[in-house]
Amino acid sequence: MKHRVLKIHKNDNVLVALSNLAKGDVIHFEQEDFTLQEDIPAKHKFFMQTMEPGEEVMMYGVLVGKTQTIVAKGSRMNTTNTHHAAEPFAYRNANYDWHAPDVNQFADRSFLGYHRSNGEVGTANYWLFIPTVFCENRNLDMIKEALYGELGYAVGDKYKSYTQQLIVAYQNGANIDEEILLPSRENKRNRLFSNVDGIKFLNHSGGCGGTRQDAETLSKLLAAYADHPNVAGITVLSLGCQHLQVSDFTAELKKRNPSFDKPLLVFEQQGAQSEEQLIKDAIQETFKGLIEINKIERKPAPLSKLCLGVKCGGSDGFSGISANPAVGYCADLLVALGGKVLLAEFPELCGVEQEMIDRCETEESARKFIRLMTEYNALAHQVGSGFHMNPSPGNIKDGLITDAIKSAGAARKAGSSPVTDVLDYTEPATKAGLNLVCTPGNDVEATTGKAAAGATLILFTTGLGTPTGNPVCPTIKVATNTGLAQRMKDIIDIDAGAVISGDKTIAEMGADILNYCIKVASGEEIPKAVQLNQDDFIPWKRGVSL
Repeated sequence: MKHRVLKIHKNDNVLVALSNLAKGDVIHFEQEDFTLQEDIPAKHKFFMQTMEPGEEVMMYGVLVGKTQTIVAKGSRMNTTNTHHAAEPFAYRNANYDWHAPDVNQFADRSFLGYHRSNGEVGTANYWLFIPTVFCENRNLDMIKEALYGELGYAVGDKYKSYTQQLIVAYQNGANIDEEILLPSRENKRNRLFSNVDGIKFLNHSGGCGGTRQDAETLSKLLAAYADHPNVAGITVLSLGCQHLQVSDFTAELKKRNPSFDKPLLVFEQQGAQSEEQLIKDAIQETFKGLIEINKIERKPAPLSKLCLGVKCGGSDGFSGISANPAVGYCADLLVALGGKVLLAEFPELCGVEQEMIDRCETEESARKFIRLMTEYNALAHQVGSGFHMNPSPGNIKDGLITDAIKSAGAARKAGSSPVTDVLDYTEPATKAGLNLVCTPGNDVEATTGKAAAGATLILFTTGLGTPTGNPVCPTIKVATNTGLAQRMKDIIDIDAGAVISGDKTIAEMGADILNYCIKVASGEEIPKAVQLNQDDFIPWKRGVSL
């Protein structure tokens, strides 16, 4: 550890503890001594001066809160002495000037992807099962059980074996509290179709029983997944009487992509001879489809064909210092190379709205962002909440005291490039560069929305650890600290803790992350979330979700 504390921006009036600091410690920083009034755990902040009630707390160079009490110099920031505050925002035609990073080391690089007829390139080759209504979830489960193990996509065999060992131990009268070893998971699965990276299932709770608007939004979302570059073929299961009719789904699909030409198999239960026949036919026809998409092979593609979603979850006080800015540098590299980057989680942009507005290339995009943020926050306030209530207990415990602190750190994963477009939920990203996508901050709802916008890879930073993944978009986990990376190595792919220790710069770590993304996009590396089939999918009903 080269330094004990960090001042993120020259205008800040708090310092971040990079390691555990004890009460009474004297911290010498910028020719000034700070005597700590209490223990300051790593990731937390302490005040650089005595503050009166109502004074502004600055971090990342922006307003992140206001003091509620008299706070002595060297005291720890907490939820009692500091409450959320953020600057108002408005369009002001800022003429944003961006200096792109040097991309010479990536100029001649490419990845091996799956080329689609519309010019998009996937990083994976999936067959997708879609139910138009929750009534078909059980049938999907039956098909999944039938296909996964036989075709080589199951990951739970080791737990079945472990359970069998417990049964045998119990039947033999042995003590089941004694250690029974868990069988190791094979990294390479014995797959029948080597060019089919997975068979994915979008179980959900919608399609009927809610509002017609819910069904319309779900239809757009499912169509976006069917049209996703990582999807090669689709099987649709319908009951028949639900709000979301197959005709609505296919119409939305054609609206999104008039030249849609992927294999699309539709089975409707109320028109079938029996449930058994429905499942049998779906398995048989899908098997034929798998034979066809297995003929598709990876071919070279420029990095400009990548669409990178950036997400944080289980965030901590190091998120905005290590992993997020490193991912942000990676994002800037990709934008400079002509690729797309998607930043979502609108509740976690509360407090940095003005920065995002000033970075918008057009007034139209800026005003769309203002409208979406304002309407979303107002909806939350109508039910007694608001963006300021976004931080979770885990976030707060690990140093993210206000939503503005969380947001200022979260925004850093988008880098510093201009905003080329602003997208509402389920709208596709069509412009190269940084796109803002309206989604909740909720991990799964956000990743679900990013994939719908077209993300072909997701970089997911975490300080506390989270198993979130996505059915059609490989999700790469980046730890903010080395302790987490070592403790949860079965779900973490990249350790950004070297930024905290001072062993790597943000630029070096960002380049490392892009190199790893290229390997994942080419099928050379399989992220842990993909290995574990962490296929989380939660449609957003456009209600209040932070």
